[in-house]
Amino acid sequence: MRISEFIDPRGIKLQVALADQNEAIDKLVALHESVGNLNDAAKFKEAILAREAKGSTAIGNGIAVPHGKSAAVNKAGVVAMTCPSGVDYKALDGKPSDLLFMIAAPEGGADTHLEVLSKLMTILMDKAFCESLVQAKSVDEFLKLIDAKEAEKDAASAPKAAPSNASKKIVAVTACPTGIAHTFMAAESLEQKAKELGVAFRVEKDGSGGAKDPLTAKEIEEADAVIVACDKNIDMSVFDGKKVVMASTKDAIHAPETLFAKAETAAVYHHTGAVTKKSDSSNESFGRQIYKHLMNGVSHMLPFVIGGGILIAIAFLLDDYSIDPSNFGMNTPVAAWFKTVGGAAFGFMLPILAGFIAQSIADRPGLAVGFVGGYLASTGATFAAPGGDIPSAFLGAMVAGFAAGYIVLFMERLCDKLPQALEGIKPVLIYPLCGIAIIGVVMCAINPIVGALNTWISGVLTGMSSGSIIVLGILLGAMMATDMGGPLNKAAYVFGTAALAEQNETGWMIMAAVMVGGMVPPIAIALATLIFPKKFTEAERKSGPVNFIMGFCFITEGAIPFAAADPLHVIPSLMVGSGVAGALSMAFKCTLMAPHGGIFVFPVVGNWALYLVALAVGSVVSCLLLGVLKKTVEE
Repeated sequence: MRISEFIDPRGIKLQVALADQNEAIDKLVALHESVGNLNDAAKFKEAILAREAKGSTAIGNGIAVPHGKSAAVNKAGVVAMTCPSGVDYKALDGKPSDLLFMIAAPEGGADTHLEVLSKLMTILMDKAFCESLVQAKSVDEFLKLIDAKEAEKDAASAPKAAPSNASKKIVAVTACPTGIAHTFMAAESLEQKAKELGVAFRVEKDGSGGAKDPLTAKEIEEADAVIVACDKNIDMSVFDGKKVVMASTKDAIHAPETLFAKAETAAVYHHTGAVTKKSDSSNESFGRQIYKHLMNGVSHMLPFVIGGGILIAIAFLLDDYSIDPSNFGMNTPVAAWFKTVGGAAFGFMLPILAGFIAQSIADRPGLAVGFVGGYLASTGATFAAPGGDIPSAFLGAMVAGFAAGYIVLFMERLCDKLPQALEGIKPVLIYPLCGIAIIGVVMCAINPIVGALNTWISGVLTGMSSGSIIVLGILLGAMMATDMGGPLNKAAYVFGTAALAEQNETGWMIMAAVMVGGMVPPIAIALATLIFPKKFTEAERKSGPVNFIMGFCFITEGAIPFAAADPLHVIPSLMVGSGVAGALSMAFKCTLMAPHGGIFVFPVVGNWALYLVALAVGSVVSCLLLGVLKKTVEE
């Protein structure tokens, strides 16, 4: 198959004037749609923008190659535009782009088209060829130039023996997030530089269709050094004991000579039991690295929150409140089954969060240490009560995850001084044994502080209950949205249930304010993902509407993944809305005689219509604040 078979002549536009990157994307997507490559142009554009959010696909030298792999693509194809005056496509070299190709690749099915598309990427590394495309006067001339260059590339790609006088043997792996464009352009750049330097060279391309030209164990063993130019995780265990240069595809495309020079003095890589190793992140800010570690935990936690939360909601739906209000959700066998299974999923939520934060920091050795830290955060273990006291919930689990990751990294540095003979027992004995013991000490030291905080807060609330009822409603509502299952949330809820036991109107009003404050965060999140979609990642937009169910069922934890991903903007927004809802509930003198249940216990809510008003107003306030405070998302 040839490149021209993927380019419909109707999908080529020459001498186009473009105002900015957005107009370029819109016109290229429209070209794909016009030649029948797409079944949903809007959805495909989302895939293009998601890729751009990871880093501009304008590689410099006037070339931009936006690309996406999506179910919105009917068939693989390429469209192209030339823009002699140039357009600012946020290129890495800061220069305007005058030659633009957009690749559309379908999800699933055969990936044979990727080899052809990768060839297009490699021929674009020839600057003179790209200039001739920009100067083309007709579509026919444009396509003939591509055909001629492809034939030249095919002839040059015929297998050749390594130079007999090659003094060095170097192997490499290239990979980008989508595995369509930069993977192959980086490989081409390295291959060209290796020819100039007379280096025996082989490169494995980790594309979206799997590894192309995979390196053999013998080639790796015989290599003097390895270049890993990757923007995603790859298996590093095969390079144990070799000199390894870590870089990005950008480095390989623009400065291949630097990578070959580094290979002379590269450090020897020692495998520590990790399956994957991240590409070099030395050029990332500390805040960006923290964010990436946090998102690794949140993304793994999300399925537990959604699956468990919906099952608990079903339990409330199927149960009979009148049997035993204090045991709502567990009164009937069917409801109890759903509540138990959903509760089990929720039980894994915090260990998963902490475990995968730690794994992102320290690879596999951090996983077990993080899991244990997250579990101790959920039980509230202390030195005085190892079985558990007051949980520190998701904020404690976040602390546990980061602490576990950096504890393991510290141990790895200490263990570098141990004899080589002990290398094999580090990941299976030293790291888990010492790491789990240390994280146990850390969490047992943190949780008593949480317990003292809880006791103090309960005292403050008790003192306020005889004062301003409106202020108490604001405080209780805001506390329910602060840490969503943590000490502040639990203190407010325990205070509410204690007030409920008094069996008077004031106690019932307090319980109503507590529950409405806890219902606002998930509902506000769900609204915001629909009204302000650009403020959330694609995964968050997909899971957001599920929070309507959780919010109406008084499952505040549905908001945890969103709060954990952006606590500085999300938590204050939710606190304000929940505080407003709690204040309105108190002002309307709404009452609640049940400790849980959400909308399923509304039959026992006093002034239920105004209670709904309080819930709606609080949710809208938080939603609007999320739209104002949250930044436009970067995938």
